[in-house]
Amino acid sequence: MKKIIVVVGATGNLGGKIVNALLVQGAEVRAIVRLETDKKKINELELKGVNVFQVDTSNKLEIAKHCIGAICMVSALAGLRETVVDAQKIFLDAAVEANVPRFIPSDYSSDFTNLKVGTNRNLDLRREFHQYLDKAPIKPTTIFNGPFMELLTTDMPLIMFKQKRILCWGNPDQIIEFTTTYNIAEYTAKAALDETTPRFLRIAGDTLSCNDFVKLLTEITGNNYKLFRPGGIGLFNIVIKLTKFFSPSKTELYPAWQGMQYMRDIMEGRIIFRKYDNERYYNKKWTTVKDFLTFENVSFN
Repeated sequence: MKKIIVVVGATGNLGGKIVNALLVQGAEVRAIVRLETDKKKINELELKGVNVFQVDTSNKLEIAKHCIGAICMVSALAGLRETVVDAQKIFLDAAVEANVPRFIPSDYSSDFTNLKVGTNRNLDLRREFHQYLDKAPIKPTTIFNGPFMELLTTDMPLIMFKQKRILCWGNPDQIIEFTTTYNIAEYTAKAALDETTPRFLRIAGDTLSCNDFVKLLTEITGNNYKLFRPGGIGLFNIVIKLTKFFSPSKTELYPAWQGMQYMRDIMEGRIIFRKYDNERYYNKKWTTVKDFLTFENVSFN
């Protein structure tokens, strides 16, 4: 008999990849989606063999009846308080109501357990949800994976391609973790099907410092990359505060100042590097930063 996994946020980028990975692993996947979800997205899931249930996502009992028999609920929701805290609480309560034994929250971030409270809005919301989650009669497992590797060529200004520079605030030897969303999804699928997971799982597709990035980009592009160090963490904190103060909107999911908060946190050195759990599932192939950037043809940027 197939193991049943309920996925919340299945129509999103990471959620969709988790669904695909679960199907490859032979799981029966149930997706809980909102009443207003795009029909095209629902059809795409159903064509893959996913059982999709459109429900009033504010109704715990309505959600719960579609979770009966599942061994785990996986959340891949993205948003601010109304999603990460309020909506996740309802889904968690529904899982408890349906006697689902395990829950994987939508964290998928750097390990924020040692970060300062009040300095990263999005991670503070996840920390707030943990306070509720840890009191629930269910076994939770959080997956920490560092920044998404895909951000290196999109929204994260670490690699300054045009200027041939690596942006560094603080210590250029501070290690930073990166993992592709595909690797995260594959790992999450295996964790969802594993009934012996601990409270936290920490993974990293690759770990590099800013100095490592200088050497790597010089190697794979043939260009002479150098460090760009505008200042230390103290100055960066001032820049973040000013950017936030003058920001036209405080309700965007990823405004410029939020991205700066993420970069400050990974460069500040507060993240405690413990033994990674990469080898928990031995048939996992991890994408390195070099492999990723080579595949993205960064030499042409």
